Amino acid sequence: MGEGGEDARRIAVLDFGKTNLKLNVCDAAGHVLETLSTANETRAGPPWRHHDLRGLGEWMLAGLADLCRRHDIGHFVPTGHGSGGVLVGEDPDASGDGAALPMIDYEDAMPPDIDAGYRALAGSFFDRGSAVMMASTHAARQLFRMTREEPEVVRGARWFLSVAQYWGWRLSGVAVSEYTAMGAQSQFWNVAERRFAPIVGTMGWERLMPAFAPAWTSLGPIRPDLCRRYGLPEGVAVHVGAHDSSANFYRYQAAGIDKFMLVSTGTWIVALTRDADLARLDETRGMTLNADTLGRPVAGALCMGGREFSLIAGPDWATAKADTATVARLIGQGTFAVPSFGENDGQFPGTARRGRIAGPPPATPGERRSLAVLHAALLTAEVIATLDPKARVILDGSFLREPLYAPLVAALRPGAVTEVSTETTGAAAGAALLATHAVRPGPVPVSLAAARPPMDLPDLSRYAMQWRDLAKDNAR
Repeated sequence: MGEGGEDARRIAVLDFGKTNLKLNVCDAAGHVLETLSTANETRAGPPWRHHDLRGLGEWMLAGLADLCRRHDIGHFVPTGHGSGGVLVGEDPDASGDGAALPMIDYEDAMPPDIDAGYRALAGSFFDRGSAVMMASTHAARQLFRMTREEPEVVRGARWFLSVAQYWGWRLSGVAVSEYTAMGAQSQFWNVAERRFAPIVGTMGWERLMPAFAPAWTSLGPIRPDLCRRYGLPEGVAVHVGAHDSSANFYRYQAAGIDKFMLVSTGTWIVALTRDADLARLDETRGMTLNADTLGRPVAGALCMGGREFSLIAGPDWATAKADTATVARLIGQGTFAVPSFGENDGQFPGTARRGRIAGPPPATPGERRSLAVLHAALLTAEVIATLDPKARVILDGSFLREPLYAPLVAALRPGAVTEVSTETTGAAAGAALLATHAVRPGPVPVSLAAARPPMDLPDLSRYAMQWRDLAKDNAR
C-alpha cells in the first residue's frame, strides 16, 4: 500500500473502442505509463457483421501477460463503448470467447422488419435514453435481433453483458450489470426511474440481466486457468469497469470538480453534465440520458464527430496541417462542410448521409483538414448549446491533438468558460481511478488550462450562423 492507504501497484485498463482496442498501464493517480493497441476490425457474417472476440481476447491476454512482466500490475479495469453487448453462456472459455452468438457490429444494417418490430416495443424516451439511432446501435436492439433470428440459442444463453462487463466476466467468471453501461443508450434501462425498460419484461429478458454492481467493485482475481495458460501473475483483481465516456466523466468527479460539462472527443463527440434540466432533453437533437457511476441521471448530447472529420478531411489528411490562415480563408470565401456526412443526424434531424460542401470546395489536403477541424469545432459548439450554452466546459480526447480545435470551440462560445484537459487519456485515467475508489483518501487533481480563441477570425460568428442555417436546410 502506498501513502494514504492507496494501492501502489499498477492498474491495467482495457479500452474497447469501435476502431481500436487499447491496453493501458496506469498508476494509482490515473497517469498512463504504457499502451498497447490493435485494430478492432469486424468480420462479415454469417450471421451478421461481428467483432472477432476470440482473436481480440487472445491479443489482450497475451498483451496483459507481456505488460505484467514489465509492471507490477495488481488491478484490471475494463471500459468500452456503449453501443453493444455480448450474449454469453455459462463457460467463459466456450468456443474461445464464451459468446453464445457473435457480438454484432453496431454499424451493421438492421433488417427492416426486425427494426420495425423493435421500434414498436422500444418505449418512451426515458425508457430508451435516446432516439433509436442508426443501423444496429443499442444493445437492446441487438438482443431483439438475436431473439428473432436465433431464438433457441437465446433461450439456452445465460447472460447478456455490456461491453466492459463482458471482459470482466471473461477474466473473472463473474457476471454483473453496471449503471453507466446500461445507461449508455443500451435501451434496457430507464435511468430516471432506476428500472428496466418495459421491453425487457415483454421479451422475457430478465433472466439474462445479472444483478447490478458498482463500477469500482472487485469481481475477484483473474481465473487461475487463464493465469496458467497465459503466464499471468495470480491475484490480479478484476473490477466491474464502466462505459468509456462515463469513466472519463468520473475522472473529473474524482478530481472534486462540481458543475461542469465534459466534452469527450473521438469517434463520437459526447457531452455529459449532471447540471442540465432533464425536461429539456430532445431526442431529435442527439440528446441522451446517461448515468454516472452511482446510477444518477446525466444529461448528454452526441454526434459522430470523428467520423465526420475523416469523411471531410479525406484519406490523406494525416500528411496535411490545419492553420489559422487557412481557416480564415475558408471562412472568408464561404466554404462550408454542411452536416451530416455520416449515418448519424447529430443535432440536425434528417441530415444523415446528406453532408455536402457548400461554396468553393477545398482545393488542397491542408484546406480539407482545416475545414474538417472547423467543422468539428462547430459540431462541438452545437452539442454544448443543446444542453447548456453557458456551461463551464472541459474538452478532452483525441481532438485536442489538433492545435486549432479547442481555440475554435472557445471562440464559438464568447463569454463562456471553455477549458482543456492536459490529460489526453481521460477514459483510461477514469477507469484506473475506479480501482482506487474505495481506498483513495481524497480528490485526484487534474490539470486544466483555458482554451484561448485564435486571432484574426472576426467573421467566425457570422460564419457559424450561416453554417447552422445551411445545416437546418439540409434536412430531408
